[in-house]
Amino acid sequence: QVQLVESGGGLVQTGGSLRLSCAASGRTFSDYHMGWFRQATGKEREFVGWINWSGEYTFYAESVEGRFTISRDNAKNTVCLQMNSLKPEDTAVYYCAAAASMPATEARLYDYWGQGTQVTVSS
Repeated sequence: QVQLVESGGGLVQTGGSLRLSCAASGRTFSDYHMGWFRQATGKEREFVGWINWSGEYTFYAESVEGRFTISRDNAKNTVCLQMNSLKPEDTAVYYCAAAASMPATEARLYDYWGQGTQVTVSS
């Protein structure tokens, strides 16, 4: 089992920045590729980005490319999502997730999920 706890959400104005963190516990953190997803009210869960187990590779959704950055610290069992130039359409609950098999854009391929943290961007 892997437990994931997100933090860092909040209310920010358009153009502002937030940094989300996801703390992992349980099994060896570096055994897992990590993903970030988000879900806005009334919409399906949406892929944001992933980082591979070592942190060497990342991949982002087109909607956040160039604005969001994922990083991880395997010594501290944490993964972060730095969000810059935020827009109202970025408003959502943000989730981190862990995948044992491969980094992926599909939510169904992730094994463990956090409870989510709300990000609200005001216009």
